[in-house]
Amino acid sequence: MTTSIKSSKSVNAAAVATFLIFGMNGLVFASWAARIPAVTEALSLTSGQMGTLLLCTAVGSLLALPSAGWVVGRIGTANTVRVAGIVAGAAGAAIAFSLMAASVPATAIALFFFGVGIGLWDVAQNIEGADVEHRLKRTIMPQFHAAFSGGAFVGALIGAGLSKLGVGLPAHLLVIAAIAVALALTVPKFFLPHEVAETHDDGAPLEKGPAAWRDGRTLLIGVVVLGATLTEGAGNDWIAKATVDGLGATESTGALLFALFVAAMTLMRFLGGKAIDKFGRVAVLRASMAAAAAGLALFVFADNVFLAGVGAALWGIGAALAFPMGMSAAADDPKHAAARVSVVSTIGYVAFLAGPPLLGYLGDHTGIHMALLAIGAPILLALLLAGVAKPLRTK
Repeated sequence: MTTSIKSSKSVNAAAVATFLIFGMNGLVFASWAARIPAVTEALSLTSGQMGTLLLCTAVGSLLALPSAGWVVGRIGTANTVRVAGIVAGAAGAAIAFSLMAASVPATAIALFFFGVGIGLWDVAQNIEGADVEHRLKRTIMPQFHAAFSGGAFVGALIGAGLSKLGVGLPAHLLVIAAIAVALALTVPKFFLPHEVAETHDDGAPLEKGPAAWRDGRTLLIGVVVLGATLTEGAGNDWIAKATVDGLGATESTGALLFALFVAAMTLMRFLGGKAIDKFGRVAVLRASMAAAAAGLALFVFADNVFLAGVGAALWGIGAALAFPMGMSAAADDPKHAAARVSVVSTIGYVAFLAGPPLLGYLGDHTGIHMALLAIGAPILLALLLAGVAKPLRTK
């Protein structure tokens, strides 16, 4: 009985720690993203030049993601978060000093390593979240992703507030970097213990990255997550502008509809776990993609702000759960969770980073409002492939 109580307490402590790590990851990312205009001004860059600079972060993340599973397999999730936190924190400080020096090359290098740190951190926290979910025997992954969204929201508010107060970005980044490193070094001590040897307890070999890339189910889950991340990324980047361009609304109205999208998504992530436990992962995934498709269509074809707002909210509800469910599905077999979560994360983040800019290019020809319909295809593909997320039976 005593052992059971201790085990329950350790899992609950790990759940709280994972929640905090997800939230901090979102806060760190948004603290940078919310003040990109300040970077553009400090370095005297055009929008196009700033876009090129931002690719450094994307390249860093995309190079880190495929190897993150191997890193977790070697040193465990707790140590991976610690390493990632140090890398991201050091990179944040380097960005601050680079901005002080007004050096574009130094900022580019710092952003690359910032992307590496965030990518490693993301995969490690998802693997830990999946492990906690297995131990709790109930769905909690969407709540962890809600913590990320909440952290990002707080980070954006802090960035906006400090900008209004005239606090410089370098000082802001140095403080955030210090907090990130402190939390990354201390909070993971409450994570669950992980096997980091070349084999698991039963002698089964750890799955390597290349093997995971050849696993059919993992790749199909990646396609489902690709549809989900395109849905979320397109909403994040283009709802506000599409509202202004398509309906002739004001910028504040566009921002309000974007806020509605984010609020609906965050709320659904907090509440969606119970629905997944009651109706099953596949049924909720199908319902999510159907809601996303319906919300997207309503938003695009609405002839007034009210209907567009309903569409944005429905779109957010549909986009909320697919990514965390994809992470859970990839981690169904704990023996192969690290490598497979790394693969699915990589596929998802390629879409998340590359999809919105491609929609922008398409929008130059069709208008961004109608260009959003292009994500209907991957949404429907994810709907058709939802059955691959059916939980595996493992010993």
